[in-house]
Amino acid sequence: MTAGTETVRNINVSQAVAEGLRLEMEADSSVLVIGEDVGVQGGVFGSTRGLQKAFGPERVLDTPISEMAFTGMAVGLAMEGYRPVVEIMFVDFIGVCLEQVYNAIAKIPYMSGGRVQMPVVIKTAGGAIGAAAQHSQTLWGLFAHLPGLRVVAPSTPYDSKGLIAAAVRSDDPVVFIEHKGLLLQRAADFTVGAGVPKGRYDVPLDRAAVIRPGEDLTLVTLSGSVPRALAAAQAAADRGVSVEVIDLRSVVPVDWRTVCESVARTRRLLVVDEDYLGFGLSGELVTGVVERLGLGGLDAVHRHANPNVPVPAALSIENEIVPSIVSIRHAIDAVMAVTR
Repeated sequence: MTAGTETVRNINVSQAVAEGLRLEMEADSSVLVIGEDVGVQGGVFGSTRGLQKAFGPERVLDTPISEMAFTGMAVGLAMEGYRPVVEIMFVDFIGVCLEQVYNAIAKIPYMSGGRVQMPVVIKTAGGAIGAAAQHSQTLWGLFAHLPGLRVVAPSTPYDSKGLIAAAVRSDDPVVFIEHKGLLLQRAADFTVGAGVPKGRYDVPLDRAAVIRPGEDLTLVTLSGSVPRALAAAQAAADRGVSVEVIDLRSVVPVDWRTVCESVARTRRLLVVDEDYLGFGLSGELVTGVVERLGLGGLDAVHRHANPNVPVPAALSIENEIVPSIVSIRHAIDAVMAVTR
């Protein structure tokens, strides 16, 4: 299902997610929303606002602070034919229920020979906004490492609505990671993807988007780093460097075709990732491109990510380790300097 020609409005990310969920719940009575404060409060960031009023407490269930219990409830519901959307308030809390995620949700379809599906959406929020080490991670690299899960992380209101719809309709389990910084932005703050159609549509769970064309360097990123990358690319353009910016949108699966077609043309790759540098998405992307294009297909590669340290509580120190417009601009310069 694709977006039609109906009214397009500028709305923020939380409104887009709530609208996407509402439309899917209207279309399919098997869709349920479960989690802490998802009902009366409408979610800590407002991305389930109005759903309990529209569908009642049996379909939008406020739960105790017991992630293992309500994620396990979602496993049982999925086995009985429901499509539960489980909200884990912050991605950092996933450790509390990881057993249900990677040993049940991710593995039951495989262990049952495909006879038992797990159409579960694990909806959660990550990203650094000055909330210290236990509330600032993104962890999409962790989920991506666990086989059996699709992992998506939108950066715009348009993609947020379309990806949550596709996630709800997917028969595979999907981890849907919102960025807290993007959830707190106003609609007017988005320069890309702010216009959202009123009706139902989806965004494929396996497609990246080229959001800025360029010729000299391919910058691959996602989620909260996208607007920073765009600003850094503009600053580079002012200095005569043409940067192509790709928003991955999907971590599992990676859209290798879009990434490799771009790198084959620019011959330079920069990966910007708010997640940890070691053993994560940035390394997977570089290795995957080299495997597909060969060492001769690249003139320069560089990774810019969290340098494997917990996110500090002080914003001044957080800004030193999370990719920023300035640090991304310096990373662009470093890649270009290799071949100049």
